[in-house]
Amino acid sequence: MIRHPVLFLTQRGQRHQQAALEAAPPELEIAIRRDPPRDEILRLLPEMEVLITERVGVVDAELIAAGRNLRLIQRLGAQTWDIDLDAARQAGIPVCYQPVRTCVLVSEHMLLQMLGLTKRVRELMRVAEEAGDWGQPPRRCDEDYFAYNWSGRQNLGQLWRSTVGILGFGEIGVELAHRLKGFECTVLYHKRHRLPARAEADFNLTYVTQEELMRRSDTVCSLLPYFPETDLSLNAAFFAALKPGALFVHCGAGAVVDEAALIESLRSGHLAGAALDTYTYEPIRPDEPLLALARDPMLNLILTPHIAAGASAAERNARSGDYSNLRALFAGDELQYRLV
Repeated sequence: MIRHPVLFLTQRGQRHQQAALEAAPPELEIAIRRDPPRDEILRLLPEMEVLITERVGVVDAELIAAGRNLRLIQRLGAQTWDIDLDAARQAGIPVCYQPVRTCVLVSEHMLLQMLGLTKRVRELMRVAEEAGDWGQPPRRCDEDYFAYNWSGRQNLGQLWRSTVGILGFGEIGVELAHRLKGFECTVLYHKRHRLPARAEADFNLTYVTQEELMRRSDTVCSLLPYFPETDLSLNAAFFAALKPGALFVHCGAGAVVDEAALIESLRSGHLAGAALDTYTYEPIRPDEPLLALARDPMLNLILTPHIAAGASAAERNARSGDYSNLRALFAGDELQYRLV
């Protein structure tokens, strides 16, 4: 069997690296490196047929020139603004991106969270399930008769044309911003390193400080990763600084949200709703105070069991799509998501 050498650059941890290796076709000989120094990349590239970069990482003219045997540059993710497409075009090397399935799924889940909170779906489900005296007898509906909002619900909002702030803007943030375009939202974002102007224009994004994002957003979406400096960093001061009546959704890492502070903000009415998919302790503890709060649907709290990325977020079957273009390349088939 012919073995094709592949350099796989990633910023992700050992568990994700192992899943990526296990999903690789047997004809690939993969050298995977996490945040290697530039001189190591330059040393390895001349022997490689494919360069895979995961999510981000500058691929400039010097690196492309070093890859004299490259047949494909494959970006895993939609963040392609740090690849020199002109240099790749001049070198005759195809460049493709590949949507990351798990990131797409998390962005979908965040839409579920936002819409569920905005429409107060848990409250509405409880009301619809309860038989009650609504002050009018049930009648059969026809063209001219229907009992719109028979329970007299109030405080139902809209995602359309609202202001959404994204904290921790990475690959999931890109996918979320892409989906929010259809809702005509004003999308604010904050991250350590600002995106290029063309990326902001492509995704209709406005860069702001974290303080401004907290002050202006109708919904704050947290995608913060876990580092020692982010441990329980979304605390009482954070929630107090949010716009009164704001919604908070979290699909970032566990142990980033100070759950006691979140509960207090919900109980006080400062927050109009919250949705979480990750927690400080997982699986969630039976005596977790959030669970007691969630049993009251009127408090507009949605909890899901760390499932936003689908049934398997870091397993082999979730990574097989990473190599679809490599399979196509070596089979002589058409490449997907091609940029050059």
